[in-house]
Amino acid sequence: MKYLKLIRYQNLLMLALMQLLFRYGFLNYQSIPLALNDWQYFLLVFATVMIAAGGYVINNIMDQATDNDNKPNQVVVGKSISETSAYNVYFTCTVLGVVAGFYLSNVIEKPGFAAIFIIISATLYLYATSLKQMLLIGNFIVAFLLAFSVLIIGIFDLLPVINPGNRVIMADLFSILLDYALFAFVINFIREIVKDLEDVNGDYNQGMNTLPIALGIDRTSKLVLVLSLIPLVMVIFYIKNYFFAFDLYLATLYALISIVAPLIYFAVKMLDAKKSQDFNHLSIVLKLIILFGLFSIAIVTYNILHHA
Repeated sequence: MKYLKLIRYQNLLMLALMQLLFRYGFLNYQSIPLALNDWQYFLLVFATVMIAAGGYVINNIMDQATDNDNKPNQVVVGKSISETSAYNVYFTCTVLGVVAGFYLSNVIEKPGFAAIFIIISATLYLYATSLKQMLLIGNFIVAFLLAFSVLIIGIFDLLPVINPGNRVIMADLFSILLDYALFAFVINFIREIVKDLEDVNGDYNQGMNTLPIALGIDRTSKLVLVLSLIPLVMVIFYIKNYFFAFDLYLATLYALISIVAPLIYFAVKMLDAKKSQDFNHLSIVLKLIILFGLFSIAIVTYNILHHA
């Protein structure tokens, strides 16, 4: 159980669920060929999860001092797990992810794509060791990597089987994946700033340069409030121009209840957020919004298939 805390298994389960939803709740219902068979796709999910797990482990190793200030009850490295053991877990997860990625790259006859997994692993290491201390750079990297975990589905499952006959529909599917990736990026970017607000005291003690430290808690909170309007406008635009326009009423209702309403709730609560507990609550709200947003792909597919 202590090793599960080290790799933040709940986040990894959400990542795996997201990729499985896009394949088995969306792509499988399209009239297109797919590059990976079922077990190969599961291997892609495994590779993504292993590299992400390695990222969480190295981040926990490097964040020992900060976590002792911010979340002393949640510290694992140096307490229930030695730093040496944590490094062993990090190397194991990262190597497994890169090897799986190398194999899949050869399966789709794109051996150069193996570099994707190496670059992501290296970026996660650099993030944990240095980049996260740079203003907004760390926030951007974490948000981008989550978004890329959506795009990698298209890179490995769609791109290798594009031909002149299916180019148009493949472009449409890539566009949908890009829309969801952009949504995940924006929400997670905001969430990373909210987490900085939650951890501002420990980050300050460790000499980190986060947005709340640079601007102050009040001004950063106001900025987050403004930023939260961006995904709200994006989702409303999407509902109006795609869901409602094509009479996808179930998808419209789902989006209004599970995405729009929580985003409005987040904006309202952000007005009064002052304490670490307030920002922790809002961080959880954004995490749920990401989850519900990704679930919508299956709802949309169901609504299209059963549209009267």
